[in-house]
Amino acid sequence: MALISTLRSVARFSGPGGRGRLSRAANVDDLRAIAKGRLPRGIFDYIDGGAEDETTLAGNSAAFNDWSFVPRIMRDVSEVDTSTELLGQRRAAPILLSPTGFTRIADSDGEIAVARAAARAGLPFCLSTLGTRSIEEVAAAGAGDKWFQVYVWRDRDLVADMLTRARAAGYSTIALTVDTAVLGRRERDVRRGFTLPPKLGLGTVIDGLTRPAWTWDFLRGGEITFANVAGSVGGGTAVTLSDFISSQFDPSLSWDDIAWFREHWSGPIVVKGIQSVADARLAVDHGAEGIMLSNHGGRQLDHSPAPIHLVAPVREAVGDRTTIICDGGIRRGSDIVKAIALGADACGIGRAYLYGLGAGGESGVDTAIGMLVSEMQRTMALAGVRNIGEITCDLVAPRGRIPR
Repeated sequence: MALISTLRSVARFSGPGGRGRLSRAANVDDLRAIAKGRLPRGIFDYIDGGAEDETTLAGNSAAFNDWSFVPRIMRDVSEVDTSTELLGQRRAAPILLSPTGFTRIADSDGEIAVARAAARAGLPFCLSTLGTRSIEEVAAAGAGDKWFQVYVWRDRDLVADMLTRARAAGYSTIALTVDTAVLGRRERDVRRGFTLPPKLGLGTVIDGLTRPAWTWDFLRGGEITFANVAGSVGGGTAVTLSDFISSQFDPSLSWDDIAWFREHWSGPIVVKGIQSVADARLAVDHGAEGIMLSNHGGRQLDHSPAPIHLVAPVREAVGDRTTIICDGGIRRGSDIVKAIALGADACGIGRAYLYGLGAGGESGVDTAIGMLVSEMQRTMALAGVRNIGEITCDLVAPRGRIPR
């Protein structure tokens, strides 16, 4: 009896099964590990992988370690507010859920699940042109702010039609992706024999048998297609549309193309794929309301700069003339605080929420967002700042260099 009494005084036992696999995740990396166990290997590698040697992929996250915090103490952090204004709208946190293509391979609800989670969190969600849920389906998923990511494609009538549909559905902003003149080579996909649309060869079937939860969800989810393109060209499956889409990427894109988008879109234009100070200046000179410092998650040009390294020099170059979004490598709420301190207005997350989606569907996306926001709050409190306005350049210093 004494032993039982002692155990009761220090231990708390969960019921059968606990609260599920998501409850055992402490951070985004844990969600990644769960997703890796749940998804077929080719699909996980498609989400997780980058171009060529994946130097940029790894560097995007590692670069945040180049800065340390310079915390202040005794600042009364009993109330911490992560809300901020982004492109004229108040947001619950300086976070954008960035566009990701072919999302339904992670979970059958795909972009609809992500949009609902973003709306609940008070954050904007950016739908990819190559999404697997349509402009209209995502608009109907919830009342949250929606952005639409678009390419400079050869068929401008097709692009104009999608812009018209996005405007009619209430999307507020377009993100013009400019780093895909040609597509990067993602060698994990080559090694796996993985293609988009997925080809269900023997290896995929065998791998799916070892992951029955994903397989059942995939099979009952219905036909997968590039929903936005299909909606503008009169239908088609992912298989029939894939070659057409590949032919649309235009290596002749130039700064002059922004004028065409300005003629066809009355809302804010954010240029996504800025990787140099010089191009940041040009984007502002061409009237972009926002720029996304992004190397496509390390999936295009390997050995391109980490977005976090560009934040401070770009802010110095453009001043307050545009909104700056740091897009790439975010795995912690502390990463977001560092980016804000260096001069960003917000951060984009992609893989972070895809890991959540792959780990647990819509609840997993809620979990990923919740982790980042709570980590932001805790980091701000420990660093001695109470709101986004108090996050200034004095809060960080290059690692190993302690300011006097």
